[in-house]
Amino acid sequence: MTTQTFSVQFLVRPVRKDKERGTIYVRITASGQRTEFSLKTKVQIEAWNNNKERLVARSGQSQKMNHFLDNVKGQLLAIYRELVLKKQLITPEIIKNHFHGFTNEEYTLMNLVDYHAKSQKNILSWGTLKNYNTTARYLSEFLLENKKTSDIYLQQLSYRFITEFESFLRTYHPVDHQRPLSNNGVMKHLERLRKLVNMAVKLEWLEKNPFEKYRLSFKKTERHYLSQEELNLIQEKDFSIERLQFAKDLFVFSCYTGLAYIDVSTLTPDNLVLGIDGYQWIHTKRKKTDIPVHIPLLPVALEIIEKYKEHPRALHKGTLLPIVSNQKLNSYLKEIADLCNITKNLTFHVARHTFATTVTLSNGVPMETVSKILGHSKLATTQIYARVLENKISVDMADLRNKLTPQNQQNLKTNNY
Repeated sequence: MTTQTFSVQFLVRPVRKDKERGTIYVRITASGQRTEFSLKTKVQIEAWNNNKERLVARSGQSQKMNHFLDNVKGQLLAIYRELVLKKQLITPEIIKNHFHGFTNEEYTLMNLVDYHAKSQKNILSWGTLKNYNTTARYLSEFLLENKKTSDIYLQQLSYRFITEFESFLRTYHPVDHQRPLSNNGVMKHLERLRKLVNMAVKLEWLEKNPFEKYRLSFKKTERHYLSQEELNLIQEKDFSIERLQFAKDLFVFSCYTGLAYIDVSTLTPDNLVLGIDGYQWIHTKRKKTDIPVHIPLLPVALEIIEKYKEHPRALHKGTLLPIVSNQKLNSYLKEIADLCNITKNLTFHVARHTFATTVTLSNGVPMETVSKILGHSKLATTQIYARVLENKISVDMADLRNKLTPQNQQNLKTNNY
């Protein structure tokens, strides 16, 4: 940067209902942007020279005012030079904030991220905090790449900042094995940023909410699940490689219990209880929502528990099943999908959808029961997971067709008399 990209201009705007007096404003131009603010000082318009940006009257008061304007310009230039020396992001808003003394580190975006992480550590679940950390990482990369800085003041957040961050996320290309973000993935990061900004507003760290006119745009997506045929393919497949066999067993266990990875990984023998029907149940709480869930164990799930009850890793950690990381598990599941000729993107969470759709609902288990087992607080959430499969539609319509046949209708009339 050079001083050619920076300028300070003074101008006078008439005061309402007073044609003779005007208010002095400062216009700062830097990096192709500009902003204005009032000096809250009024002068006689006829005494002001627009070209010289000074009062032309020779009175002592006018000289004092011109001296004040020189001081203002000097301060703004000094702030600009200091930012250049420190190689910090330079915008008119930053210079204005420095001039007004709004430089408290507490009011920066990254400090807001840190404050949120510390204040919500014992409130939000581990998985939710992990997602916020990912959003924070994307914000850091965006600031470095697009703004050439590691942090910005909250006052710099704007509608434009949000749209530029959205564009960054949509065009972001991961360097590792991860796939580019989907539309809903982008929206989730923006949703978390909006929650951070809302916190800043409530803390009175930020006056105007830049999300006020921004609308998140989620797209309805089909949630993947396995059909009964695909589930059978995996169940009946034996793997000579131990890690794949283990990954398969954990996945199938989730297909018959509906438990998410984090809930499976924290199960202990104490979670096994004798249910009111005399069969084994799992009593636990969902980590995501802290809602209690009571799950009657189906034979397939019981067999897997029995298979691993003496496994050294499970005994060492005191868990019901030996556990590997979710990342490794999902990697192994992709190998399993290839070996079973399944083209769907197989992740551990697909098992939960499979339980809701293929194992329970398609076999006539009422949605209210499925909702309880999944630990949903609203039935509408279960409806998102649920699928009415074609074979279920066929069975239901066959029952209806049978009820509506002339002979059955005649029987109904006879029974009514």
